[in-house]
Amino acid sequence: MKRFSYLKAFCSPFKRPKLKWYFGKIAIGTPYFFPRRTIKDLDKPGYLKFVPKKIGFNFVGLGWKTKWTPTDYRFEWSPVWSFVFFGKQIAVIFRAPEQDHYWEAWLYYMYNTTGTRKERIAKCKEDFPLKYTRYSKDGERSVNYYDLILKTKYR
Repeated sequence: MKRFSYLKAFCSPFKRPKLKWYFGKIAIGTPYFFPRRTIKDLDKPGYLKFVPKKIGFNFVGLGWKTKWTPTDYRFEWSPVWSFVFFGKQIAVIFRAPEQDHYWEAWLYYMYNTTGTRKERIAKCKEDFPLKYTRYSKDGERSVNYYDLILKTKYR
């Protein structure tokens, strides 16, 4: 199922995403709005309106898009599983290290590479480099994000 394809990251050369748990009043969006459902608008026949969910589940997939080219991936939001029960929410948020770089590289790995895991990672590093220069008060520093997002065996 494409909607849950991000779960493949747990068995990939990429570090496992951490699960962040939330318990409390409804506060985690799915993704842009709090959990809600659609009902018929009785005041305007033929129209629909949104109302907050009283009880229910939401499974939000990885939010991403391509920008200028078919391989120019952009991360938008993390996957979330949410359960709502009368104003309270239990949510599991899938947090990856260096989220933007992690999910964009993982998408490239999934959709634009073939071969063994090591060959696919080599292709990622060649065609989808993650080498950046960070600037701060202390000066500049070069960072290769593959060192931060890949399991040690694949660096």
